[in-house]
Amino acid sequence: MDPGFTSPAVRMLESMSETSPLFMIVTFVVFVAFFVVDLFVVGRRPHVPSTRECVQHIAFFVAAAVIFGVLVWFFAGSRPAVEFYSGWLTEYSLSIDNLFVFVIIMSNFAVPRRLQKYVLSVGIMVALVLRGLFILVGAAIITRFTWVFFLFGGFLIYTAAKMVFGDEESDEDYQENALIHLLRKVVKVTDTYDGERLRTTVSGVRYWTPMLIVFLTIGTTDVMFAFDSIPAIFGLTKDPFIVFSSNVFALLGLQQLYFLLGALLDKLVYLPAGLSVVLGFIGVKLIMEALHGNTLPFINGGRPIEQVPEVPTWLSLVVIVVAIGGASVASVITMRRMERLGSAHDVNAHDSDDIQ
Repeated sequence: MDPGFTSPAVRMLESMSETSPLFMIVTFVVFVAFFVVDLFVVGRRPHVPSTRECVQHIAFFVAAAVIFGVLVWFFAGSRPAVEFYSGWLTEYSLSIDNLFVFVIIMSNFAVPRRLQKYVLSVGIMVALVLRGLFILVGAAIITRFTWVFFLFGGFLIYTAAKMVFGDEESDEDYQENALIHLLRKVVKVTDTYDGERLRTTVSGVRYWTPMLIVFLTIGTTDVMFAFDSIPAIFGLTKDPFIVFSSNVFALLGLQQLYFLLGALLDKLVYLPAGLSVVLGFIGVKLIMEALHGNTLPFINGGRPIEQVPEVPTWLSLVVIVVAIGGASVASVITMRRMERLGSAHDVNAHDSDDIQ
């Protein structure tokens, strides 16, 4: 590709990625084609997905991510492939937190159940565009200022500690962000939906429907979560293509997971603990990398501290799988134990009533 006809962003991708430009182009074309089909073909039939449909779609996206990782291994090598799997699992796990907020957004805006899949599709597409910009900015920063890893690492360790020891905000405390609040003041929005339409006519006057607000709310709210997840993935790989691909596959799987697990999210009681282990590990890894390539004059005279060991990529994947898998299994065991105790309590209460 002629450097004279490529943008700085494209040149940065080529310089930081081990995958070929052709592989990246084909991947982006497939992503775009999927969203076009999802919005303009599948989206024309709004409906509430059945449990079977949700499971099939989740299995499809998981299989697609696994196959994509194999293709990365074949075209770019084992290290980028392991980095993709690590980033995808981390992003998928962190994105589950998004579902809590998505449920509240859908409820606050009274989105009809049959339109919620379409809303999620568009909202996730908006989120991916914003995340893509965020990733490009992050990649540009870390190539110029390696000391930023100290900031990323410290922030992730703080976030991990907050997950375990901090006070969790209740779902009922969710409030619109400043952008949505401003938008409500400058555009005319109806109180009711008109199918999937963004614009509608009331008494001869053109109005925006609440659908516009919901799309932007989901997209911009997701970016708030990205302030945690994007630095975490940059702690696993410096390849912006791998970072973005991990985000795409993670967010694509959220649509069906929303309908399948929406009512069960509060049962994953140990997931925050598992996520805190992952974030804490990646935070420490980032700080170790920053020390290993140190240039700050007030640390070791501006020289790298070569004695600091480098964490291998495979170890990151092992920690992520064990932490998230262990938290999920522990949550399921606890949930079943509580259900058995609840059933036993109901039986005892019923027997007491019979005796009386």
